[in-house]
This record gives sequence, C-alpha cells and structure tokens, in this order.
Amino acid sequence: MPKGVVFTASNFNVPRQYRATLVKALNQFESAGIIRRAAKGKYYKPQTTVFGELLPSEREMVKDFLEKDGKTVGYITGARAFASLALTTQISSRIIIGTNVSRRPIVRGQYQISFLLQPNTIDEQYIPYYIMLDALRLVKEIPATTPDDVVRQALAWVKSLSRDEKATLVSLALAYKPYVRALLGAILETIGYPTASILETLNPITYYALGITTQALPTAAKWNIR
Repeated sequence: MPKGVVFTASNFNVPRQYRATLVKALNQFESAGIIRRAAKGKYYKPQTTVFGELLPSEREMVKDFLEKDGKTVGYITGARAFASLALTTQISSRIIIGTNVSRRPIVRGQYQISFLLQPNTIDEQYIPYYIMLDALRLVKEIPATTPDDVVRQALAWVKSLSRDEKATLVSLALAYKPYVRALLGAILETIGYPTASILETLNPITYYALGITTQALPTAAKWNIR
C-alpha cells in the first residue's frame, strides 16, 4: 500500500475464512506503529516529512462516500468546494459530501463529515454545477463571506458559462428547492439569459428571505428575494 492511502481489510485478496486473521494482523501492525487507524476498520501507512507525520488527504478520508465499485456516488461540496470557486476563503475541518443517500454526520480523525442530499442523480460531469447550486442553497451559511458577496461571485461564474452550460445549470436547478431556483433565476435574468422555464415553477406570492440586497442583485425584488 502506498503511504497516505486509506485502506480496509476488503482491499486484500484474502479468502473469507482468513478474514479474522487479517484483521488481527492489521491490529498488530497498528500497535507496532507500522500503520495508523483513520477510522473504525480503516487504516493508512503514515508518511513522515521534516515537518512531522502527515495525515491522509481529505479525499482519502472520505473516498468510500465518493466512489463505489468504480462509480461516482458522491462529491465534496460545502466550504472546501466553495473556496475553489472563490466563494469563501475559509477552510474548516468540516467536510460536506453531496450524496443521493441520507446519512447521519460522522467524525473521522480530525474531520467532521456531514452529508447534503443531492436531488439530482450523481453524475461526475455535473459536479461543478451541483457545487454552485449547493452554494446558492447554503447562501446564508457559507463562512467568511456574505450572501451579497456569494451572489456577486456567482454572477461572474454563471456569466462565464456557455449558453449550453447555462441550459444544463437550469435543468439541474429545477430539482432544487424554490428559493434556489428563484435565486438562480434572478442571477440569470441579471445577465440577460431567458428565465421563463424557472419562473413558471415558482409560486408568485412566495417570498424568500435570503439577506440579499438589490445592490448585489438588481433583479432580486422581481423574484421575491429579500
């Protein structure tokens, strides 16, 4: 096993009748300091540098929630992913996983892992769109920023998309909650993209208290965003 790679007993080609012996051996290796425990039943070989021992990457720590049998089943979202879109500058020890399966929060090592239910089927090619829509969904919860600043950055990101990419974003947004659709609709209208397909899905008498001003989003009032 390479250093820093998280593994379990299932990574070894050992017949079932010898699995208990394998687990015992892994526990002995841990006691001897040869490997470290990342979580229950999960281990890794530590990598040591001049600065000390390194922990596995965050992706290694949660890879069982991201891929199964070679298929993408989840993606990293939340503040860590939002930072890559310049939506925040703060990185915390909390990891949020977008998934189609409801799960309770867990702790692994130094990481607090929680799960955000993704209303669309997980498809790797659409993950960048999911992350932006998740940012709109969590617009009031993103650390070290404000809803206005999130919207300003989202405007720039959406504007950079091609027409076909904007159409894909709209189709994925239709599965999200009404306030997310309204917020995306206001963003798209601000940059001059047709929004009829979103507008017709919204209740005209419902208002959304998102803490967004018309200075950041000129079309906010039309979309009942406050």
